[in-house]
Amino acid sequence: MNLRLSSIPGPIGVFDSGYGGLTILSKIREALPAYDYIYLGDNARNPYGTRSFQIVYEFTLQAVAKLFELGCHLVILGCNTASAKALRSIQMNDLHQLDVNRRVLGVIRPTVECIGNLTSTRHIGLVATPGTVKSQSYPLEIKKLFPDVVVSSQACPMWVPLVENNESNAEGADYFVKKYLDELLAKDSEIDTIILGCTHYPLLLPKIKKFVPAHINIITQGELVAESLKDYLHRHPEMDAKCTRGNTCIYYTTEAEEKFSESASIFLNESVNVKHIEL
Repeated sequence: MNLRLSSIPGPIGVFDSGYGGLTILSKIREALPAYDYIYLGDNARNPYGTRSFQIVYEFTLQAVAKLFELGCHLVILGCNTASAKALRSIQMNDLHQLDVNRRVLGVIRPTVECIGNLTSTRHIGLVATPGTVKSQSYPLEIKKLFPDVVVSSQACPMWVPLVENNESNAEGADYFVKKYLDELLAKDSEIDTIILGCTHYPLLLPKIKKFVPAHINIITQGELVAESLKDYLHRHPEMDAKCTRGNTCIYYTTEAEEKFSESASIFLNESVNVKHIEL
């Protein structure tokens, strides 16, 4: 892949296979409102969670390359599946071909880094898409930082469809929320912290809290990723200087614009202007 990339400063890119990354973008914009952003959703090929590692890697690399073309020097994979299945390969194998001075970051590491301070029992639970669970990315990353922590994982294949069909608050959603949480907690009675390892899941938080004992911490990713990005830019002033500040946000989708706008309203408390884009 050979791109002609400009050295002119540009916006921060946020990529997701669908809409969940909007929850990450929202928290990043709250923490860093002065910056410019581009959000790219590969909605036409969503979901990624059931796809193979190779396909997720190829699709994610295409999106990263497109965001680089659009002027982004820093791209956040606001998607757990892409972070689990593609981030490391892109960082290790592709950045030197695309542009050694550009960076791609994920959402798993910032989420994991806080675990040590939140669990007393050293037993945690993870709820995520089947793809993220199968990747073992969270247990592997946690083991690197906190070797003593025991991780139990639970795939929740019905949660994303509930959110994207605007059924998060419906009574019918209770069954599937309770079902997967009961299955997780049955695996380990000592769990005192649960990671919501999918960017859609914060929209189910009221129901999740309803079925999780009060003493268990529930970790959502948005604030953690936003704080991690703020720290990253502080520690890397050379990258911070490449990020423009105009308080703007442009949205792109590989799907129809009307479909994106309609679904995005589930995740954002504002209407968005979106442009169609090909990858």
